[in-house]
Amino acid sequence: MVSAKRKGGSQTTLERPEKKIKSAPLAKSHVSILKEEEPAFPRGGGSVLTPLEHREIHIQAKRDVLFEQSTGKGSTTDNVEHGENVDAKVGKPGVKSAPAGVQRKPRTKEKNITGSATLEKPGVKIEGLSYKAGQGSMVLGQISQIGRYDVSLSLPNNLTGYVPLTSMSNKLSHAVEASAAKDDESIDENGAPLEADIDLRSYFKIGQYLRAYVVSTHSETETAGKGRRHIELSIHPSQANLGLQSSDVLVNSMVQASVTSVEDHGLIMDVGLMDKAVKGFISSKELGADVEYHKVKKGAVYLTLVTGLSSSGKIIKLSADPSKIGNIKKTHYLKDAATVNSFLPGTAVEVLLTNVNPSGIAGKVMGVLDVTADLVHSGAASSGKALEKKYSTGSKIKGRIICNFPTASEKKLGISLLDHVLTLTCANTSDLEKITAATEILPVSSFVEEARICKVEPTVGLLMDLGVKGLRGFAHISQISDKRVDNLSETTGAYKVGSTHRARVIGFNSMDALYLVSLQRSILDKNFLRIEDVQVGQLVTGTIEKLMINASGFAGVIIKIAEGITGLAPEIHLADVHLQHPDRRFKEGASVKARVLSTDLQKRQIRLTLKKSLVNSDVAIWKSHDHLQAGMQSPGTIISILSAGAVVQFYGAVRGFLPVSEMSESYIQDPQQHFRVGQVVNVHIISVDKDARRMIVSCRDMSEFGVSQQEALSKLQPGAMVSGTVSEKNAKELVVELAGSKLKGILPIEHLADGSAQKAISVSKLIRVDQNLKQLLVLSKQENRRTIRLSSKPSLVQAAKAGSLVKSFEDVNEGAEVVGYVENVTLIGAFVEFVGGVKSLLLKKHMPDEAIRLPDFGLRKDQSIVAKVLSVNHGQQNFLLTQKDLPAKETSRAIDKAASFMLDKELTNAADGVTTSIDDFSLGKLTKAKIVSVKDTQMNVQLADGVQGRIDVSEVFDTWEDIKDRKHPLKAFSTKQVLPVRILGVHDSRNHRFLPITNTGKSPVFELSAKRQTQNHDTVDVLMLNKVEKGSSWIVFVNNVAEDCLWVNLSPNVRGRIRSMEVSDDVSLLSDLEKNFPVGSALRAHVLDVDVLNNRLDLSARSGSKTAPLSLADLSKGMVLPGRVTKVTERNIVVQLSETLSAPVNLVDLADDYSTANPTTYHKNQIVRVCVTGLDIPNKRISLTTRSSKVLSSSLPVQDREISSAMDLSINDVVRGFIKNVADNGIFISLASNVTAFVRISDLSDAYIKDWKSDFQVDQLVKGKVIALDTVLNHIQMSLKHTVIDNEDYHPPLTYSDIKLGQVVTGKIRKVEDFGVFIDVDNSAHVSGLCHKSEVAETRVADVRGLYELGDSVKAKVLKYDPEKRKLSFGLKASYFEDAMLEDNNESSEDIEDDMDGVELPGHVSEGQAVISEGGSSIEDDVEFEIRNEIKRPNSRLGADAAANGAGSKHEPMTINSSDPRASKEFKGLSTGGFDWTGGMMDEDAEESQSVKEGGAEEPRKKKKKRKRPEIQEDITGDLDAHGPQSVADFERLLLGQPNSSYLWLSYMALQLQLNEVTKARDIAERAIRTIDMREETDKMNVWVGLLNLENTYGSDESVDAIFKRACEYNDAQDIHERLTSIYIQSGKNNKADHLFQALVKKFSQDPKVYLNYATFLFHTLSDPDRARSLLPRALQSLPKYAHLDITSKFAQLEFKSVNGDSERGRTIFEGLLTTFPKRLDLWNVLLDFEIKAGDRAQVRRLFGRVTRGDLRARKAKFFFKRWLAYEEGEGDAKSVENVKAKAAEYVKLQESVKEETG
Repeated sequence: MVSAKRKGGSQTTLERPEKKIKSAPLAKSHVSILKEEEPAFPRGGGSVLTPLEHREIHIQAKRDVLFEQSTGKGSTTDNVEHGENVDAKVGKPGVKSAPAGVQRKPRTKEKNITGSATLEKPGVKIEGLSYKAGQGSMVLGQISQIGRYDVSLSLPNNLTGYVPLTSMSNKLSHAVEASAAKDDESIDENGAPLEADIDLRSYFKIGQYLRAYVVSTHSETETAGKGRRHIELSIHPSQANLGLQSSDVLVNSMVQASVTSVEDHGLIMDVGLMDKAVKGFISSKELGADVEYHKVKKGAVYLTLVTGLSSSGKIIKLSADPSKIGNIKKTHYLKDAATVNSFLPGTAVEVLLTNVNPSGIAGKVMGVLDVTADLVHSGAASSGKALEKKYSTGSKIKGRIICNFPTASEKKLGISLLDHVLTLTCANTSDLEKITAATEILPVSSFVEEARICKVEPTVGLLMDLGVKGLRGFAHISQISDKRVDNLSETTGAYKVGSTHRARVIGFNSMDALYLVSLQRSILDKNFLRIEDVQVGQLVTGTIEKLMINASGFAGVIIKIAEGITGLAPEIHLADVHLQHPDRRFKEGASVKARVLSTDLQKRQIRLTLKKSLVNSDVAIWKSHDHLQAGMQSPGTIISILSAGAVVQFYGAVRGFLPVSEMSESYIQDPQQHFRVGQVVNVHIISVDKDARRMIVSCRDMSEFGVSQQEALSKLQPGAMVSGTVSEKNAKELVVELAGSKLKGILPIEHLADGSAQKAISVSKLIRVDQNLKQLLVLSKQENRRTIRLSSKPSLVQAAKAGSLVKSFEDVNEGAEVVGYVENVTLIGAFVEFVGGVKSLLLKKHMPDEAIRLPDFGLRKDQSIVAKVLSVNHGQQNFLLTQKDLPAKETSRAIDKAASFMLDKELTNAADGVTTSIDDFSLGKLTKAKIVSVKDTQMNVQLADGVQGRIDVSEVFDTWEDIKDRKHPLKAFSTKQVLPVRILGVHDSRNHRFLPITNTGKSPVFELSAKRQTQNHDTVDVLMLNKVEKGSSWIVFVNNVAEDCLWVNLSPNVRGRIRSMEVSDDVSLLSDLEKNFPVGSALRAHVLDVDVLNNRLDLSARSGSKTAPLSLADLSKGMVLPGRVTKVTERNIVVQLSETLSAPVNLVDLADDYSTANPTTYHKNQIVRVCVTGLDIPNKRISLTTRSSKVLSSSLPVQDREISSAMDLSINDVVRGFIKNVADNGIFISLASNVTAFVRISDLSDAYIKDWKSDFQVDQLVKGKVIALDTVLNHIQMSLKHTVIDNEDYHPPLTYSDIKLGQVVTGKIRKVEDFGVFIDVDNSAHVSGLCHKSEVAETRVADVRGLYELGDSVKAKVLKYDPEKRKLSFGLKASYFEDAMLEDNNESSEDIEDDMDGVELPGHVSEGQAVISEGGSSIEDDVEFEIRNEIKRPNSRLGADAAANGAGSKHEPMTINSSDPRASKEFKGLSTGGFDWTGGMMDEDAEESQSVKEGGAEEPRKKKKKRKRPEIQEDITGDLDAHGPQSVADFERLLLGQPNSSYLWLSYMALQLQLNEVTKARDIAERAIRTIDMREETDKMNVWVGLLNLENTYGSDESVDAIFKRACEYNDAQDIHERLTSIYIQSGKNNKADHLFQALVKKFSQDPKVYLNYATFLFHTLSDPDRARSLLPRALQSLPKYAHLDITSKFAQLEFKSVNGDSERGRTIFEGLLTTFPKRLDLWNVLLDFEIKAGDRAQVRRLFGRVTRGDLRARKAKFFFKRWLAYEEGEGDAKSVENVKAKAAEYVKLQESVKEETG
C-alpha cells in the first residue's frame, strides 16, 4: 500500500495491483509521486538503504552546500521536523528495503507539503527519450509501417519500435491461435504464422497514435560487427494502461482500449484494468470521420479520450475521434488528478514553465510533477527560433505527454509541444496523405546535394535545412562521418553552422517530423539502402553468400547485393542450361552479375536470375501489363508446362501463357518433350488484357505471319470456300496450308465426312501429306491466335453451295431445315454449332424417341446433324432446333397432294393378282405379298409394282413352337416367296410405328401381318401399350442390344426393355448379350411393369422371376442370383440386383483365393453371379460374394476360407487378408466384410523397418497369424512376422488371466528398489509383479541392489495373485525350484546327450572342470590392458543360482574342462541322420571319448535313452563303376532312381555334347524340365541355366532369347536375368551382358543387389567407372531409405577394390557416411580394412584415433584398441605400440572416473 499526502493532510490510499510486467511503484508522501527505478543488479551490504537512496542523499547534500554558499542561509533540511520517517521504498523484486521493524533515519528535512510554501527542487535535467530507457518505459508512438506479423511505431527522438502480432489485444491473439490450429505447418521458424488470414492493415492505419509499453531492448549483431538496436513494444491495453486503477480513470484522461464487440450503436472496449468488470464504450459517432464503422474489427486498438463515467464507474465513455482528442485549447486536457497514475503518455496537460534554455524547457504539472521537452519536441528544431523568445518562465502552456523516464532519480515525464503531436495528426497537416507526400518529395535513399547546417548540438548531431518547407533533417553524430566524431562546433570545423554538405535521406520520423540523413561516404556510395531501392529488372553485382541445399537437392544461391540486402537465385535461374553439379560452378564468396526478377516488399524477398540470356538482354523489361502491346518481343522463362501449353514468367508479376499451337511452326503433341521448366524462350505478344492481367504469347516466327498474311486473314470470312495443301497430319487433325495466302488452317478428322466416326477415319487414311484438298469450308477464325478452322463435310459444303448455310443469326428462319455439327452434348440436350460460331440448342424432348434412350443421345462431338428451326428469339439472339415433324400446314398440304397423286395411279403386277388400285389396300384387307428381302427383324415385301410393305418379325409367328430357329426366326423364309398377309396400316419409318391408311405419303410402306390368327379373324386388333397388362406373357423379338439391356418388340407398335439380369436364368449367357441374343432373336417374356404415360415397358425372360421387381424383403441369406456390375474400383465392385437394390462386393468376397482377387478384371455392365451372405434390413445393407464355392457349389479347394465373425477364428490360425487402413499405431486387415484384425507395429516384421508405412498400402494382400482373440468384443490381433507364422508351437503372450498360483515363470528385472525387485514376465502382455526382498534368497538380503540390476534374467514363482487389482507377488528363493530344477536338469541332460551323440560343442561345460576367475590374465595377455567395466558383472543371472550363492558374491565363476582331451582337439565334423559327412573321420574321436568316460572318476550318470534312428537305404545300382556313368544306358538307369537330380541330367547333357549331339542335349534338357518335380525348384533352375548355357554356346541369338523368355515364365525372372548375365560375362559377350543389365535395373529397381552387380560389372569388366557411378543416384531414388546406407557403402568399396576406381572418391563417400552415421562401427571397420590394405600408415592411425575418441562402449573400444595394437605390432615400432597402450589406459581411466561420478 502506498499513500500520497494531499493538501489539507488527507491521504488517498492507492493499491498497486500485481502485473505480469512489473514497473516501479509509488512511495509515500510527495516524494512518492516520483517513480524510482531500482538498479538492474542490486547487491547486498551492511546498510539497510538501497543504493538509489544513498545516491539521493548524496545529491541532496550537495545541493544544500551550494545553497548555503549562494544564499548564506542554512540548509533546507533544517526546516523539516525532526523525527519524521522517510518513506520505505516499494520497488521491484530484487530491490532491498529495510527489514520489518527497522526504522530508517530521516534522509532529508524539508517543509511539509501542507505548509504555505513548497521549495522547488532545482536542476531538473532536460532530456529526451533514449534507447537506454529500457524495459518498463511507456511511450507515445505513431504507426509508420504495417507488416504481415508486426506494426512499426515511430517513437520520439529518432527511435522505432516494433509491436508483434501477439502483443496487441486478446482478440487478435485468439485469432492467431485459431489460425495456427487450422494448419500444423502455419508457423515458421521465427514463430510467425506463415499463412495467417489476419491482415493487420484492416485493424490499424498509418499515422495512428498509440501508447506502447517497452517490453525489451536488445542489440542484434550484424555481419559488419555493428549492433542494431531492437525495441520490442506492446500495445495491449493491460500493459499500455499499466498501473491505472479504476479510480485513476478521470474525464479527459487517455486510456488505450481494444475492441471486444461491435454492436449496433457502438463498440464494447477492453481497457485492461485489474477490475475486469470495468468496460469501455465508444459510440459509433465517436470514431472520427475517417473510420468506417462497419469495417471496424474485433481486436483493433485505439488510444481514446475519457469523456464520461457511469454512475457505478463500471462503464467508461470513450472517444477515438482525433478532432475531439486533439482540441486541447480549452478542454480535453487533464487538469487535476488524485494520483500520478493518470498521467500516462498521450494525455494532454497544462504545464507551468520553470526553466527555458536553448536545449529545451522544463516545467511542472499540478505543481509537483516534473516534465521536460527536449530540443526536438519543444519546437526549436523545426522552427529554428530561440526558445527564450518563444516561452518565458512562469507561463502556462499546453503539452502532451510522450514518455516517462523510469531510470531518472526523480519522477518526471517527457512532453511534446509540436503541433501535430498536440492535435494527434500527421506532421504539418491533418491529412494522412501528407505523410506520403513528405516521403515522395524526398524519398528514402534520395540525395540532397546542398544540405545546409542550421543548428549544431555538440554531442548529439546536426539539424539541417534540406529545402523542404516546414520539415528539417537531422544527422546524428554517428552518421556524420565514417571516422569517429566525438564533438561538434557551431563556429569552427567542417560542420559549422551555415556550411553545406551532400547528404542522403535514410529515413523519416513522423513523430519528430524530421528527415533522418547521413553524411557518411560509405552511405553515399551505397547502391541500395533497403529493399525498396532495388528495382525490378535492374542489373546488380553481388557476392555469393550461401549455397542453398534442401531435401530435393540444390535449391539455389543466396547473393548479397548490398549490406543487409540479399536475394535468391533459384535453381532454374542459375544458368541457361540445366547444371548437373551447380556446387562446382558456384562458390561462396564469388562475385556474380545478376538481374532482379521480382521483389516482395511484404515478405522482404528478392528473386534474381543469373541466366546469361536474361542478364545480357537489351530488350525492354516487362514488369507491368500497363505498357505492353501486341507484337512486342522479350525473352521469358518457362515456369510450368501443361498439356495445353506453358506458363512463361517475365519480371515482377508479369506472366504469359504460351499455347501449344504457338510453340512451334510444326505440330507439337507433348510440350514436355520439347521444352523444360527453366528454359528461356523468346516470345512475342499475341494479345494482352491489361485489366485482367492476362497475356497470350507465341514462339512462332513473326516473319512467317507478315502483313500480307494479316490482310488475307482479315479478308477471309467464315462460310467461304477455299482449297489448300496438307502440310501436317496426326491422329486428330490435319494442318492445311491455304492456297494463295499461305495461311494455315486446322481440319479435324471428324470434319472429313458425314456419318460414323469410322468413316471419317477411313477417309483420313487415304489423305497424305502434300495432297491438295478442294472444297474446304471455313467454319471460323480467330485473328488474335491466327487460327482457322475448316471442314469438308459434304452436308455443310452442299448447304454452302445451295446458299442455305447458317452464317449469322439473320440467316435463321423458323421452320427452315438447317445443317450443322455437334459442339457439345449435355444432359438436357445437344448444342449445335454453325459457321461463324453461331450456336443453337437441340433439347432432349425434341430428339427422336429412339435417340433419347441411347448414351449421349447417339451423338458425338463434331457429328453432322440436320434439324429444323423450332423457334427464334430475336431479342436474345438465340433459337431452338427439333428433329421431330413440325405441325406446319404447308407440310400437311404437301403430303395430301402426294397421296392424291398415288391414289390416281393404277396398280400393275399385284401379288394377289386381283387388286388393281391402291385404294383397294384398306385396313384389315387380306391380300398377298411377295418377299423382296429378309432382314433380322422384318421382311420387306411387295404388294404390287411400286407398292412396298413390311412384315415385322412379331407379326409372323403365332406360337412359340412355330419358331424353329430361336436366334434367327426369319431364316426359314426366302425371297420371292408369296405369303398371305393382312394390312394393319402404313409404316412410319421415322418413328418406327404404323399409321392409319389415311396417312399414306408419297411412297407409302404398308405394315402387314402374316400370323394365321389375324387372317382367321375378320377384325384387326392392333396391340397398343395400354392393352399390355402386368404379369402377362409374350413372345418378344430382340430389336436392339444395349450395354445393360435388350430392346424387344411385342408388336410393330409396342416396344419394351429387358434388363440384362432378366434376360436368362443362365448367367453364362449374359456375359455377351450381343452374341447370345442377336438382333431378331426370339424370347419368351412376361411383363414386370407398364408405364403408359412415360411410354415405358419392362419385361423379364427369366422363368422364376416374379412380376414385381426384386426388393430387399425378397432376399434371403444363401440366395444365388445374377447381378450387373455398375461400378469398378480398385477395392470392390458394385453389383446391381434390381433397379432399387445394389451392393458392393469387397476384395475378401471376390474369390476363394485372395491372390486372384482383382476387381479390375470386371468391367461395367458385366453380368455376374452373386450369393447373399448377409442382410441388415434395418440399415438396408446387403453383403454379397462372388466366391466360386458359394455361387457355383465348386468342389475346388478353398485357399482362403470365408470368415463370418471372430467366432470362426482361433489362436494360431494363419489367415490372409487385405490391408484396410494404415494407421500411426499399426495396420488394420480386412478378413471379411465385417471382420477386421489389427497388427501392431512391433508385429509387422522380424526386421527393423525405419519407414514402415512405405512398405504397406491399402488393399495389399498380407498373411498373418492370429495371436490374440476376443470373441465378445470381436477384437482380433495378428502378427505378420515370419518367425511367428512359421512357428507351429507359437503361444500367445501371457496375460494376467493366464497366471496361476505356484506357476514358475521366467522374466527380466524391470526395476530394483530397496524393498525388492519388479519383474516383467517373458512372453507376456506387460505382465509384471514384485518380489519382496524377503523372498529373494533363503538368507536375509541386506542390499538388493548389490544382488540384482536392471535387465537381469530370473526365474520366479508366483506366490500371490490378486486378479481384480492385477497384482502379482513373486518368489526367487532357490527352494522354490529344487524339484523343478532336478527334473529339468535330468531331461535337458538326456536331450543334450541324445542330440549330440558324443560330440561336444564349443562352450559346453561339464562337471569337474577347472574354475578360472573372471579376473584372470587372459585379457591382459591378449591386449595388454584391461577394460574394467566390461568384466564387472555377467549379463544375466537366474534367480535360483543367485540365491544359492548368497548375497555376498556378485560374480559367477566360469568353468572349462581342462582334463578332457577333446577340449583341446580340433572339432572335425558332425554325424547327422545316419549319414557321416566326414567319411568316418570322427570314429577315432568317438572311441577316445568313450574310453575317457569309462576310465574317469566321474559319478555314474543316469542311463541314456536309446532312440532308434532311421537309416538311409542306398541304391546299389548307383555304384556302377569307379568312374561313374559312361553311357546312355548308365544315365537312363540312374535317372530311374533319381529323376529329380539336376546333376545327373546336366551330366547326361554333357555326355551328348561330347558326342556332338547338340539336338539330343536340348531334348534331354526339355525332358528334364518336364520330369523334375515342381517342388524341386533348385534342380529345375539348374537345368534351365544349363539350357541357357547350351544355347549361348551352340545356338543363335533367337534361340537364346526364346529359352530366356520361357525360363522367366517358369522361374524367378530376376534370378534368370542374373544367371544369363553371368553366362554372357563368362563367355565374353560383354555388350549383351550390358544390355541385359540395363533391362535388369529397370525391371527390378527395388533390389540393391541389381545395382551393385551392374556397378561391379562396369568397374571390373567394361572399365567404365563413370557409368557405374551414375548408378548410385538412380539406386538412391528407387530404393527405400533404409537401404541407402548399405548401397552407398558398397559403391564406396568398389572404388577401393577396382583398378578403375578412385580410392580418394571412395574415401570421400565413406567420410560422408561416417559424418552422418558416426556410431556405425561396421563402416569404420570396412574403411580401416581398405586403408590398411592401401598401406598409408598416417591415414590408418588417423582413423584409429578418430574411432577410439568417439563415445564407444567398453567392448567396442576393446576391439578397436586390440586391432590397433596388432596393427602397430606388425607395421609400427615400439614407440607406436606404447602410444596405443597409453591411449587404451587413458580410456580405461576415463571410463572409471565417469562411473565413479555417476554411481
